[in-house]
Amino acid sequence: MTTPLPTPHQTRRVTVGARQVHVAEFGAGMPLLMLHGGGPGASGVSNYVRNIGALAQRFRVLVPDLPGYGQSSKQVDAADPFGDQAGAMRGLLDALDIERAHVVGNSLGGACALRMALDAPQRVGRLVLMGPGGIGISQGQTTDGLKRLLGYYAGEGPSFDKLRTFICQDLVFDASQVTDAVLQERFAASIDPEVVANPPLRAPKDLEAFKRLDFLLDARLPALATRTLVMWGAEDRVNPPAGAAALQQRMPACDMVLFSRTGHWVQWERAAEFNAFVAGFLQAA
Repeated sequence: MTTPLPTPHQTRRVTVGARQVHVAEFGAGMPLLMLHGGGPGASGVSNYVRNIGALAQRFRVLVPDLPGYGQSSKQVDAADPFGDQAGAMRGLLDALDIERAHVVGNSLGGACALRMALDAPQRVGRLVLMGPGGIGISQGQTTDGLKRLLGYYAGEGPSFDKLRTFICQDLVFDASQVTDAVLQERFAASIDPEVVANPPLRAPKDLEAFKRLDFLLDARLPALATRTLVMWGAEDRVNPPAGAAALQQRMPACDMVLFSRTGHWVQWERAAEFNAFVAGFLQAA
């Protein structure tokens, strides 16, 4: 059982530089910034619909739509999407007068969260990463799931069949829980004309530059003292689960949980366990 999604205290669009970032706020306490993944049609609240209720009982939960998604501005720097998103999220914290927050990130959101901690460790309390992007990409081993994600807007363009294949085959291990309503909502968001004109994630034109974004090449990683919990699905078809051990080997304060029979969407497929792990980790002495 998971706690139902509560009504947000407020939703608003916050000015961050030249952008507008949409954010929903729930609960009270230590700020907890929750960053969603980068699949087509993704958004903040939909990504964490099974988690917000439980975590808002303990934290001030902030759930933005990352730039390029949902109700936020659509332009993203394709040359450095992780750094661009991280800068936008630091700007959001500035605009909300938040000096320091715990940060949870899934996939693209995980890459953004890790980049936030590397660029400005004083702004991040504790870090939770679920199947984060950018781990091991320099080795050129691209999964079929990541190819489908990056190629969604290529070729004949977006389609419901492409979206359904990505969600049911790549995001989750057990697609029986994926309802038609979930698919229809994601597809409608993915074909927003602004998104189609400016896809937030796409196959890189400069592959070598993209490979240089690999976090495993970042010399700052072994010195990052931020307490970190990495969670990964053993059946992740987007970002290889070997990334969990790679991060733990390189980060001095990194715990790791690997979920069996679970895909890329750990927080959705294993919601009750995820919520308990995150709450316990963030509140531990």
